[in-house]
Amino acid sequence: HVYIISNIGSFGDGVFKIGMTRRLEPLDRVRELGDASVPFLFDVHCMIYSKDAPKLEKALHEKFDTNRVNKVNNRKEFFRVSASELRSVIDDLGIEAHFTLKAEAQEFRETQAIEATINRVH
Repeated sequence: HVYIISNIGSFGDGVFKIGMTRRLEPLDRVRELGDASVPFLFDVHCMIYSKDAPKLEKALHEKFDTNRVNKVNNRKEFFRVSASELRSVIDDLGIEAHFTLKAEAQEFRETQAIEATINRVH
């Protein structure tokens, strides 16, 4: 599977990780990424099953290469791009996939609400 995920609480809006997993349950990988190294969970925007996931992942990385967040270490698969542009490229590749444009970012949004309440009290 090739996945496209975001974590606006950790990386801001418009930053997506485009990665790949060979796991039978691909969401296990997403949960693992959101465990201890970031303060909030990742949101899944797209999960694509592919018979040749490495080739698809490489094609997406190449398409967005100039949008890499880390231009020194290509193993860091984060890209600054809009969700609509990602969806458009997936459509252009002829891939049928459900794509979610808006990140739920539940923990992040709940944290913001709590902080707003605390700030009103103080």
